[in-house]
Parts: sequence; structure tokens; C-alpha cells
Amino acid sequence: MHRAVLLTLGRLPKGLELARCLHRAGWSVYVADPFATHLSMPSRAVKRSFRVAAPNHDLDRFNSDILSIIEQYGITHVAPVSEEALYVARLADRFPPSVTLLTAPFDALIRVHDKLTFIETARSAGLPAPETHVASSAAAAALARRADYVVKPRLGCSGMGLRFGAAGAPLAAAETSPATIVQERVRGRELSSLSFVREGAVLGGVLYEGRVFAGTVATNFARVDDAPAVEAWIAAFTARTGWTGFIAFDFIADDDGGVWPIECNPRLTSGVHFFDHDDLAAAIAGDRRDGDGGGIKLKPQGQFQEGHTTLVKVYEAMFRPRLFARRLGQMLAARDVLWSWRDPAPFLLMTPASWPILAEVIFKGAAFGEAATRDIEWRPPQATGPGGIAGAVSGAIPGTAPAAGAVRVSENSFTAHETAV
Repeated sequence: MHRAVLLTLGRLPKGLELARCLHRAGWSVYVADPFATHLSMPSRAVKRSFRVAAPNHDLDRFNSDILSIIEQYGITHVAPVSEEALYVARLADRFPPSVTLLTAPFDALIRVHDKLTFIETARSAGLPAPETHVASSAAAAALARRADYVVKPRLGCSGMGLRFGAAGAPLAAAETSPATIVQERVRGRELSSLSFVREGAVLGGVLYEGRVFAGTVATNFARVDDAPAVEAWIAAFTARTGWTGFIAFDFIADDDGGVWPIECNPRLTSGVHFFDHDDLAAAIAGDRRDGDGGGIKLKPQGQFQEGHTTLVKVYEAMFRPRLFARRLGQMLAARDVLWSWRDPAPFLLMTPASWPILAEVIFKGAAFGEAATRDIEWRPPQATGPGGIAGAVSGAIPGTAPAAGAVRVSENSFTAHETAV
């Protein structure tokens, strides 16, 4: 069966991993990205790359670009990669009937992407979750008075806007917004997960923890096999919500055995680097079901890294001997997520291919996560047109009223770049 997949982002290693996985299985892989160059562009796994509009700069044009690629190149599957998943899922009702969206529907995505409604969903499913309130509420102020807390945007990503507060320290006036939450701070072991799920059944998953960090983002991470309570929490959540697609969680496991979900990423994460390519491709294609051979196998390697960034963190610690030794040891223990003998170009050309991100980090002081996602992160509806999100996108925060009007398809404006197959 011919399968042609459109990945709607190519700049991140997780997207490259998915491209290589599906290419190995015989899929034709196309990649769309708002950046003129991106990490996956030189990969042999990518048949063609397209530059599209940034969804939170010009949503009408982004929609038109994606629909045009689907029509012109016979796309059979669309796979969101990162924060753009919400925009793509919102557009999915305009896909041809023959096209499969490889993620959950928009309503399901936004409910767990929103950090408040995710906690509410977990609690309504009978699962433990930390106390969390809208920052503008009296309950949030009371929580800040009696316990250490965390303030963060409901719709934030990559750790942007995160602040820790001590018990008794009042919330800043600028933080008391309906778009912000206050959450009880839980201390313990920080764990992340990625699962591939179909109709509530986990077909495969991995738990891992960061070993080297750039800000709040782990650049070096190792598999974890000793947290069955976390695995049970994930299985219960996905079963009770009937989830389909990739879903990832961040947890704190406390010293008393408690499992506390901090937030949910309803999309691909760095955990994909641990999955066996053949098994994952079979699951995505629908050829693997619950119970087939114990689920999606994992690669034998237990630790991976984004080597370029990890090396920078090693150099940063050069004059702190213990930290330097620890980071160097972690770097030497991990396998690079970009390097492949069969597909060396993304590793060798990482700097020029990733220049749109690196330029923001080097010259403007942006965090890597911010530079990589600021043009694709989900934002509340604003004015239509370049510089604002089209009013046709409904409910950035569940419970808010959708803006009126339909998305207009503009003339095709994407550009293509063909690479070796």
C-alpha cells in the first residue's frame, strides 16, 4: 500500500526521527516548516520539503499551504510533530476523506494541552494530580499563602513563563490572570513519558529522565525502567479518556510513592528516540494492535542526547570540575539523536540547517525552546491576518467563545525543496 505522510514540522530532532522511521518502512515522507531551512531538510528520508506560513503569524495562509500540499502530492497521512499540532488538528475537518490525521482530534488536544483542564481531566478520571487553580481566583491566592507553588501559563510550552514561589510570597499582579495557573509545587524525581495509544490502549511507551538540561529542556536523557506506578497512571488516564495518538506527560514521583502529573504534551516528544523504528512504523500504520508481542519494542540504547547542545553545556561547566565531570560522563554515555551512518547529512549540516533557531539563541538571547516554538505555539484568537491569529480558530482556552467566521483558503504560497530519497 502506498503511504505518503506529511510531517508538519521539520526543525526538531524528534521530527527527523519520525521521518527516518517511516521512510525505513517504505513511506514517502514530506515535511512542511515555516523556516527556510530546517534540520530534516537535508535528510535522505525526506522526499521533499516545503516552506509554509507560520500558523500564529498568518493562519489563513498556513491552512492554505497545508491543504495545497495534501492535494498536490497525494498525501495519505498527516503527522503533527510539535506545538503546531493544535493548528493542524483544527484544520483536519477540511482534509480529504482519504487522509488520516495521526493525532487526536482538536477538542481532545486542547483539553489536555491546557494545563488547568488537563488537571481537571485527570481528577475527573479518579487519578491523583496536584492542587491547581486559575491564578485570578481566591483559591490560588490561598494556595500561595500556605504552600510552595509554581506559576505558569495555561497554554505555555518549553518552560516559558515558569516561576517558582515560596509559601507566603504573594502573587505578582501581572500573574493574576485567567490565562495563568498556580499549582502546588511537588518535589521528587522528575520523569517524562511518551506513549503511542489507540482507542485508549497503550501500544508502546517509554519513561525517561533528563541528565543534562538547557534551561528546562533536557538535551541528554536516559530510559527509566523502575517506575511502575507512573506506567499505571498513564494506562489509566489513556483508557479512561479513550485516547488515540501520541501523548506525553511530565511527572514528579515523590519519596512516598506518589505520582503527580505536572503537565501533558499531547504530541510527539524526545521519547520517540527510544522506539524501535520497525515496530513504531507498524503501529502508526495500524498493523500492530494491543497485545502484539508485548507492545512496541524499544531500541537497545538506553540513553540519547542532542549532542551539539549537550557539548555546549559541558563547555559551560569547564571551570566547575564536579559539574564538568558529571556532564562529560553523561555525554560520553549517550548516543546522538542526529547521527546515522545511513543518513549523515542532518548531523553534519546541523548548524546551517538550524540557523533560524541558532540565530535567535546567539544574537537575541532566546532560550532554545522559545526560539524553536515561538512561531508555532498555540495562542488565543486575535486579529486575522499577518501578525495575528485568524479569528476562525476557536477556543484557545476551553470555555471561551469561538470567534466567528470561516477560514479562508488563500492562493498557494508554499515553496518546495527536493532532497535525495
